[in-house]
Amino acid sequence: MNWIFLILGGLFEVGFTTCLGKAKEATGSASMLWYAGFVVCLFLSMGLLIKATQSLPLGTAYAVWTGIGAVGTVLMGIIFFKEPAEFWRIFFIFTLIASIIGLKVVSSH
Repeated sequence: MNWIFLILGGLFEVGFTTCLGKAKEATGSASMLWYAGFVVCLFLSMGLLIKATQSLPLGTAYAVWTGIGAVGTVLMGIIFFKEPAEFWRIFFIFTLIASIIGLKVVSSH
């Protein structure tokens, strides 16, 4: 169950970084709504990380959480913010995904 909390926490990390990017593009009250989404996602992400680390090793949990956030944020940047999808960016995203899977496989929990 704690792996599910960790994955959800990583997805909310993607949510707060996406909200931050959208808030930067928005104006007026729309910007404030994106910042509110940022705060909610941040709170949920951190709470789920805390819950997951109650039984998972801290180093593994943090690495997986940040990895999910990094991969998701890069993908959101490519899809929604028109960031470049160059070969080396995609290559290193796949190596990061492989590392996350590797940490899960070798984890004792």
